[in-house]
Amino acid sequence: MTKQIVSSKAREDKASHDKEFFTPLDIKTLKKIIEIVGEDSVLDSYEDRLKFSRDRLPFTTFHLRAGTVTEALPSAVVKPRTEDELINVLAVANKSNIAVIAYGAGSGVLGGALPVCGEIIINLENFLGLPKIDQENRMVTVSSAFNGGELEKLLNEEGYTCGHHPQSLHISTVGGWVACRGAGQMSSRYGKIEDMVLGVRALLPEGKVVDIKPVSRRSVGPGILDFLIGSEGTIGILTQVTLKIWKLPEVRLPAVVAFPSLAAGLTAMREIMQADLRPSVARLYDAQESKEKAHKDDDLSVNPIMCILEFVGSRKLANTEFELGLEICARHGAIKLSNQSYEKWQKVRFESYSAEFIAKGGYVETIEITGLWTKIPVLYEEIKSKINELDERIYFGAHWSHIYSEGSCQYMTFRIPNIGDEDLALKLHLEIWKITQTIALKHAASIAHHHGAGVFRNPWIEEELGGGLEIIKATKRGLDPNNILNPGKLGLPARPGSVLPTDSMT
Repeated sequence: MTKQIVSSKAREDKASHDKEFFTPLDIKTLKKIIEIVGEDSVLDSYEDRLKFSRDRLPFTTFHLRAGTVTEALPSAVVKPRTEDELINVLAVANKSNIAVIAYGAGSGVLGGALPVCGEIIINLENFLGLPKIDQENRMVTVSSAFNGGELEKLLNEEGYTCGHHPQSLHISTVGGWVACRGAGQMSSRYGKIEDMVLGVRALLPEGKVVDIKPVSRRSVGPGILDFLIGSEGTIGILTQVTLKIWKLPEVRLPAVVAFPSLAAGLTAMREIMQADLRPSVARLYDAQESKEKAHKDDDLSVNPIMCILEFVGSRKLANTEFELGLEICARHGAIKLSNQSYEKWQKVRFESYSAEFIAKGGYVETIEITGLWTKIPVLYEEIKSKINELDERIYFGAHWSHIYSEGSCQYMTFRIPNIGDEDLALKLHLEIWKITQTIALKHAASIAHHHGAGVFRNPWIEEELGGGLEIIKATKRGLDPNNILNPGKLGLPARPGSVLPTDSMT
């Protein structure tokens, strides 16, 4: 049985707190952990535990504002400084049968770091140290807790880039990128995180070290790297990552074009990738988002579908790709606009648009799915139609980036205005999720492109993986017999008495 959502007023009434979820770590276990990491590296006050009781999952943001919150808090927050300390903390957790969650920057939006059963939060912020840049082999070895923006800054100073630039670059960690199998805004050129990781160092649930040395390729059985990339801290805690790096490009060649129709734009994007071009940026917006993203001086009255492109690299190669890319666009009726919309996007590409709208009482959600080119049009139209049927007040917009020769990510934004009925708005938010994920599965699309699964996609993971979830479950049982690493996430079993946001979806 799982607990349900309770009013935040219960937090103020200590007598009404469910002791299973609101009490700190028991004294005996707390003392053992303090002996390992020191008193300054353990936080167990109510305020500290509350601070680490959520990540950036919109569901929890909305419920906090509404006065309802999930019951579960972590039992403590522990900040080990070394691998040995972490190994010993895991030993105590196993012996005491207490679950743990590895926590980086808390920037995930699917509840991957959300406590659900009074876990110990393992805050990895003390796992730092300067990255080691290997210029000859073009790679960097870095702590999993290292901030993404800081890594990119250090690499830039040496003339390199990590090539991984998610919107959350400055509020996320390298370990978080790997754990959720992320993708950055320049993935069409540099690849996704799984294309960049050369090696990792991680601790398995019972403290055993896995050290996968960085090499170009292996042929020694199934890819162990792939099992850790995207595992969201359920089968191992990442402590170190080695990534590919690239020289900063000699030139950047941007272009903004507008297509006469969405079909023309999608066809052009497909042909660009199938022509083996590698744009660093390829962002095609539907008519709704084109209006919002275009510079005020751009005229979209005839060609309403805007696309931002960028080609980078050596001058000769980038010029060639740029010319070929624009030729493809022109064949499909595109007209060239000024670069002002590109410059506008560059200024805000790492910023979230949600905070201001939410502060006014609205609701914002972003959901990304992956479909084949033949499926993208119906995915877009069917989801758009169903959302309109659900409630005409809901804003729906989409863009296509992270493009491939066989398909694309469809990134959708949903906004529910302040309608004066919080209960209805919360129900509409859940319905949006059910509509998008169900339609994705119906058309053989993936329910997630780069945000990961966390806890919020649990209801659809089994169907998504087509029987593959049993492989992950069997691995989890073998490596983590006590189910202490981030239980209840990625479609894996929760521990008895857990509190999961997805309870309200059933």
